[in-house]
Amino acid sequence: MAVFMVALGVVLGLCFCTALLRWNEVRYRKKGLPPGTMGWPVFGETTEFLKQGPNFMKNQRARYGSFFKSHILGCPTIVSMDPKLNRYILMNESKGLVPGYPQSMLDILGKCNIAAVHGSNHRYMRGALLALVSPNMIRDCLLPKIDDFMRSHLSNWENKVIDIQEKTKKMALLSSLNQIAGVESISISQEFMREFFKVVLGTLSLPINVPGTNYHRGFQARKNIVNMLRRLVEERRASREIRHDMLGVLMNGEENRWKLSDEEIIDQMITILYSGYETVSTTSMMAVKYLHDHTNVLRELRKEHLAIREGKKPEDPIDWEDFKAMRFTRAVIFETSRLATIVNGVLRKTTQDMKLNGFVIPKGWRIYVYTREINYNPCLYPEPFDFNPWRWMDKSSESQNYFFLFGGGSRQCPGKELGIAEISTFLHYFVTRYRWEEVGAQKLMKFPRVEAPNGLHIRVSSYQTKDLSYAQKNL
Repeated sequence: MAVFMVALGVVLGLCFCTALLRWNEVRYRKKGLPPGTMGWPVFGETTEFLKQGPNFMKNQRARYGSFFKSHILGCPTIVSMDPKLNRYILMNESKGLVPGYPQSMLDILGKCNIAAVHGSNHRYMRGALLALVSPNMIRDCLLPKIDDFMRSHLSNWENKVIDIQEKTKKMALLSSLNQIAGVESISISQEFMREFFKVVLGTLSLPINVPGTNYHRGFQARKNIVNMLRRLVEERRASREIRHDMLGVLMNGEENRWKLSDEEIIDQMITILYSGYETVSTTSMMAVKYLHDHTNVLRELRKEHLAIREGKKPEDPIDWEDFKAMRFTRAVIFETSRLATIVNGVLRKTTQDMKLNGFVIPKGWRIYVYTREINYNPCLYPEPFDFNPWRWMDKSSESQNYFFLFGGGSRQCPGKELGIAEISTFLHYFVTRYRWEEVGAQKLMKFPRVEAPNGLHIRVSSYQTKDLSYAQKNL
């Protein structure tokens, strides 16, 4: 009897949920919303989305077209997979669209971070950020720091088996710390790294502030990071020494018209560290993977970098002109980002009821500008699943209407050129110093993040370049 009652309860519960789902669908259709399903109450279709990833999006597009509704990541969402519509959304933030990033990300990165603000506040914070990553700043201050760091970071990999994923993660974070505060950052780097990795996981979780959850650990890690950065600011201010690094620019009110409070300075530093970490580390790792698998690309890339080293002494750094000459390297970075799809898309949120693509989108709904499929559109990229950096050698490809590798509109990544400079410098020293081969079976995940769950292990050996002319002839 007890078993029967339990079974009856399960059946009635399923019937109730099914009826509720159908009622919701009818209600949403009457409101003039796009086609699509909203899934179960509260959870929506989040589980299916995270489990199936790109296949979930493809299946929904096959059923409902390139513009459909769903309920993912904790909120009602419109998914747009149409290139022209995506361009319109990204280029028209002032028409009722603001960033719609998950609450966990906004909580942990801080209320002054560039993803959390909009309107005049966004223009102000973006202006302050652009002052840190301007071409002049990269050329005169940051590139020398990056070069010095990369030389040291890659100095002792010979005849070792390394996890290139772990190495590039440390590289991306510690290089950014060095650009922000130079030698002062060394004393906090190890503790900072431990806390920062908790922050990254926290921003990618549901905002459930219960001990033991990634969100809770990430939020606590933010507090620790804020304390560390606040000490850096206070020590720099007490020394009264003006230094030519990012923190120096942020704190020098006499030369910097973007006069920020200490809270804003700290959130800017966290923004710089967070925004560059994932893209620089993952793109660097995947570039190593693709170069290993495509020897013709590696040959061309190495040729470019050996030409740069020719005429230089071993201790000579790469300079701004060298960086600008790395045309094929830039193409490798773009193709890696495209094929690996480091960023799947961006989120916006409606600030009012608005009409889009013939449908009414309610105020407060998210719009997921899903750019992943654009990267594999054969009309834009012939043979899209081939790793072909030569497709980017035409400069006009970078300015085409649907180039969203670094976002778009007023929200395009302000640190784009800085990130390219970091990856280019890493590749310069890596391919001119070393050869490598993969060790063991390598498992790669492409969704929701690009990562190697068990690491990406390679055996590194020396690439002798004493006679560069000979080396170039025998690539």
